[in-house]
Amino acid sequence: MKEIEKAIRGQGLAKEEIVTLLSITDKNEMDELFAAARQVREKTFGKKIFMYGFVYFSTWCRNNCNFCYYRKSNTIARYRKEPKEVVELAVRLAESGVHLLDLTMGEDPIYHKESFASVLEIAEDIKRETGLPVMLSPGVIRDELIDSFAELGVEWFALYQETHNREIFKNLRVDQDYDERMHAKLYAKEKGMLIEEGLLAGIGESYEDIADSILKMKEIGASQVRVMSFVPQAGSPMESVHTPGRELELKIIALLRLVHPKALIPASLDVDGIEGLQCRINAGSNVVTSIIPPLAGLAGVAQNSMDVDEGGRTVQEVSSILREMGMEPATALDYRAYIEQLFAENGK
Repeated sequence: MKEIEKAIRGQGLAKEEIVTLLSITDKNEMDELFAAARQVREKTFGKKIFMYGFVYFSTWCRNNCNFCYYRKSNTIARYRKEPKEVVELAVRLAESGVHLLDLTMGEDPIYHKESFASVLEIAEDIKRETGLPVMLSPGVIRDELIDSFAELGVEWFALYQETHNREIFKNLRVDQDYDERMHAKLYAKEKGMLIEEGLLAGIGESYEDIADSILKMKEIGASQVRVMSFVPQAGSPMESVHTPGRELELKIIALLRLVHPKALIPASLDVDGIEGLQCRINAGSNVVTSIIPPLAGLAGVAQNSMDVDEGGRTVQEVSSILREMGMEPATALDYRAYIEQLFAENGK
């Protein structure tokens, strides 16, 4: 297809061309799209794949997002890990071989009340104990708190809009402000942090909406871009909405790669578990996220327990699959070198 050939040549894709590629249904054309994404990925990353440890350390949240299991009004069992335990889990993940530690939380009212003092302490201890880069996924926080994490040297700030269609955003994130959420990540980037942006597939968006999101991610300078398929959650207003066929997520991954050739693009274990890894890598991903140590009392997000205690989300299991695919698990030094390159390109 001419659009794919254009992307391979590094000429970029316009919105209408992205929509055309999202619309393909022919298997041969999809195979061509995925092969192109792999080719573009290999130009920058070779066969190397990065791996992220995931520590979802508080499932308390002040928000009532219509798509989320952990929404404030859902009557579920919740936890808030003690700082010492969070650090111990992070050290355990570091020793297993991950390249980054993703500290994720709901918008926990307790942390907001204490101005994130304990979270700052956790991040500082983890950086000291492991020496690994840290990604913070705290939801919307005040500028002065972003200042504090940036001064601490936290490398990444992750905050997803889920969609860049304001009407859909309003229906997903009840009583939340689109611009306030966008500001937080842009402010973090201004302060020298790398930012991750993400979208949710299958929540009523059009191909045009998806194309807008892919291009918006480029416009804001996100260094890591991702997509996850919507998974209905018990007790949420959207629990009867069907999860989309995974072809949509895979096409979006491939298009993210073609539009963002040097970006880090996750293949999340949080949607389909370890069984969903290979197809996402084949679509152009170069990061495996949501690696969780078994029997640690931690939950995932989209699938809060899938493959966790069975040991399916470990570096060992992921590395075995990658090698069978002809890919190579990267090293922590590989990852550090790449993000230092990103910092340099961002002028930091």
